[in-house]
This record gives sequence, C-alpha cells and structure tokens, in this order.
Amino acid sequence: MAFTRRSFLAGLAACPFCAAAARAEGAHWTYDDAQHWGAHDEAAKACTLGAEQSPIDLADAVKADIRPPKLGWKPQAFEIVNNGHTIQANAAAGSGVAELGGRKFELKQFHFHTPSEHALGGKRLAMEAHFVHAGDNGDLLVVGSFLVAGAPNKALSALMAAAPKEEGKAALKAPVDASALLPKGKKFFRYEGSLTTPPCSEVVHWNVFAEPVAVAKADIDAFKTLFPMNARPLQPTHRRIVLSGG
Repeated sequence: MAFTRRSFLAGLAACPFCAAAARAEGAHWTYDDAQHWGAHDEAAKACTLGAEQSPIDLADAVKADIRPPKLGWKPQAFEIVNNGHTIQANAAAGSGVAELGGRKFELKQFHFHTPSEHALGGKRLAMEAHFVHAGDNGDLLVVGSFLVAGAPNKALSALMAAAPKEEGKAALKAPVDASALLPKGKKFFRYEGSLTTPPCSEVVHWNVFAEPVAVAKADIDAFKTLFPMNARPLQPTHRRIVLSGG
C-alpha cells in the first residue's frame, strides 16, 4: 500500500521500526508530554504534522468484505524486556508471520499498553496488546488485541511473572503461545495509521480485533504497578475510513 504522502512522512525515519526500538531504549520522552513529542525532536515531526496518526477511536467503522491477517506464530520462550515504556516480548527471527493482501510480514515483537490505546465508541479498555510485524519495504502490520479483567490467561501470566521490575531483560523458562492473547471472534477494524510512540511514522497497517480477551486482574494490576499509564492520547481520524470486517 504505497501512498505518496505516507511515503514522504516515512522518509522522516529511514527505518521506523529500528528508530522506534532505539528511542524506546534511551530516548527522553514521556507519556505525560505526549502532546509535544513533535516539538522536541526533529525526527518526530510526524507526531505533530501527520494527518494519519494513531491511536484513534474505532467508532463509525464502515462494514466491508475483508478478513483479518492470516497469522502463523510459533510458541517460543520469548525474551522479555522492560524498556522503560512497556513490557515487550521479542520474537526470534523466522518464528512468526502475518499475511495480508498477498504480502508477508515478520513478527518482531509484541508489547502492552494501559489503558488500551484504541477506543471503542469513546471508551478505552483495561489494556491492549500490539503485535508488530515488519514488511520488506519498511512498512509495518500491527495487530491489536484488547485485554480486560476476567478469567486468567496463561500466556499473560507467564509474561508478567518473568517481566523485569526495572529496565532490563529476562527470558521465559518455557515456550508461550502468543496467539492465546487473541480473541476467538474474528470481527476486527482496519485502517492506515502510525506508530503510537516517537517518531510516529505513518507506515502502519492497523488491524485491531473488536472482541476483548479475558486476563487475570492480578496481571493487569502487576502491569499497572510498572506502568500506571502508557497510552498515547486519541488522535483525529481526519479523512481516513475505518473498515470493519470479519
């Protein structure tokens, strides 16, 4: 999906995925200052100037004959990272793919936000997981999954048990199936957007599942103890069309 304006903004960061990872490791930005990210960093101008920013309210979606990405992930003992902004699980090379529109995107990592970054009818849920896949031309396919308090989820419990309490890395003792953090229902939303952290590059094909996944309240609370709030404010939809399918 090559769009001239999107390509221009993508040029603000030659490797948006790499740039985002580097900034997460040591950049000086906070969620309290989210409204001013673009003013503090020339490389993050898209945070202020972009017209296709994320996250958004997924209300008023247009029904369409579309299907969610085809996911093929292998259970693995993920490397778990506390990068100062979230808890992130890094995937081993070649361990997962997502297929969309005849293209394959490689799973790089997944991480969490509280409250959820996307909203449903103006309401944000307890948490949201983002599964980040990289394409071969610099664009990203990100799958979003809402998480709410309910029955325990073994995958999230294992991740939170291993998550470093301070910035650092740890490894899971046993493989985890990341697909356990996805809903059984296939209804989802699709739109074109951006990274939700600096540099806010507008190179993301967003696919967010509508049905939330139940996880233990204790695990939500454990995450909130580390990151009480790590969600970017909702951004204007502007002229974008949000599709609903599944």
